[in-house]
Amino acid sequence: MWGKIGYKIALLAISCMLVAGCTSGAGKKEEQAKSTLKVVYWDESYFYQQYGDLFTMKNGENIEFEVVSTQGLYNNQEGKSYVEAFDEFIEKEKPDVLMLDSSNLEKYISDGKLVELDTYIEKDKYNLEGIYPGLIDMLKEIGGSKLYGLSPSFYGNAVLYNKDLFNKYGVDLPHDGMSWQDILDLARRFPTEGDEKTRVYGYGDNYPVQLDTLVSNISSAEGLVDVNPDTMKVTVDTDSWKRVYQLAIDADKSGVVYNPEGDGGFSGGSMEEYYQSQPFLMGRVALTVGNPYMIRNLKEAKERLKDYKPFELGIVSGPVDPADPTSTYNTSMGEIFAINADSPNKDAAWEFIKFVNGEDYARVKSRSDSNMMSRMGFNKDYEGQSLDPFYALKPKISKSYRSWDMLPDNFYSDYNMIKTKEIDLVKNNKKTLDEALKTIQAEAQAALDKGLKDKEANKGKESSSTNSASGDSSVATEESTSGE
Repeated sequence: MWGKIGYKIALLAISCMLVAGCTSGAGKKEEQAKSTLKVVYWDESYFYQQYGDLFTMKNGENIEFEVVSTQGLYNNQEGKSYVEAFDEFIEKEKPDVLMLDSSNLEKYISDGKLVELDTYIEKDKYNLEGIYPGLIDMLKEIGGSKLYGLSPSFYGNAVLYNKDLFNKYGVDLPHDGMSWQDILDLARRFPTEGDEKTRVYGYGDNYPVQLDTLVSNISSAEGLVDVNPDTMKVTVDTDSWKRVYQLAIDADKSGVVYNPEGDGGFSGGSMEEYYQSQPFLMGRVALTVGNPYMIRNLKEAKERLKDYKPFELGIVSGPVDPADPTSTYNTSMGEIFAINADSPNKDAAWEFIKFVNGEDYARVKSRSDSNMMSRMGFNKDYEGQSLDPFYALKPKISKSYRSWDMLPDNFYSDYNMIKTKEIDLVKNNKKTLDEALKTIQAEAQAALDKGLKDKEANKGKESSSTNSASGDSSVATEESTSGE
């Protein structure tokens, strides 16, 4: 009798291995069931190009993506600011993974809407040591010593220079930790004579460098702010701002900065014409402040232009804040990925964040991405020239974003008109710089007060304030916040 029972048990066991409907088989199948991860990103196809396809190739198809695009938020028809529209979008869509920047990362942390990542990092023994320490420090500073998000890449600048021009004119080579004063002092040691469309310039950029652009670049690197976000007061009539304006005006007058009269820069045409419009790429500028994209352009120009004359590139760290030459305000995080505290798929969300901030992802994307990878050691060099200067300085958190969404839509256009008018008077010796700064502060404050009053009166009716501050990249410091 036991033999018959044993036979039946054995037959049943074999059947269970063959038939998917058995209990053990069903359990195994359930473990391999696909889960859907809802991700916020600005464009679905680009998400897959940047992240989704690589993740799937590495991790299989057990995790599928549902990408909710933020593109429509820039043109919302209800008169909301982008911040308001984004918050409502998140509340409605309830994504698992959020794509944030520094400003809304801080806001979402303080509102308790994000998952602390430290527990996952400790559990998986996830290696943070290979990530640019300055970025981790920045993220922890925003999170009150805890991590709530990670960024696979960052935007950074360094001082690029043409070694051949420095050697030709006998000028000392740049050094690490260059301030704008250092950059422009070196630029003045190059000749200024010759036809402005063919001559050599000490300093230049991809486009002609207008005076207001130079002021903005210098003030940004030194951590100055033109509007105090705590008091909503204009803060340009200070010694620090006067020094920045004077440095820019003197450089502009000296003729060492590339800014040919009537040249608006590249406005369309072939790729060859695009490369030829950039004086640094064409060997006519000694110094520039550039990013990895400019270095990539150097490679492409050599390949595409028949009569291109290559030069030896040098890279050093900078521009720095002279008050703290080990740090920079010119480094910012790219897309910061975080986990929604209300997500039912937190573990899957962490798997995604872990992957896109890992070594395998950095190894692949370092070959094609224009930004620097947060994982160090993968963006190695350009023709033997190390890219380490992009990682050399400690990033400081830009505080400018604190005022961007608080300002009236039209403030910066009014402000820029006021600045242009007053600085032209200084350049033409019709006003002193002290007088101009007092007028800029007074008139800009009046424009700001009026705009804030109108904004409050029209609350809920005004048009989207997206990128209201894009015309000025100044950032805050403790000194400028106090009004100096």
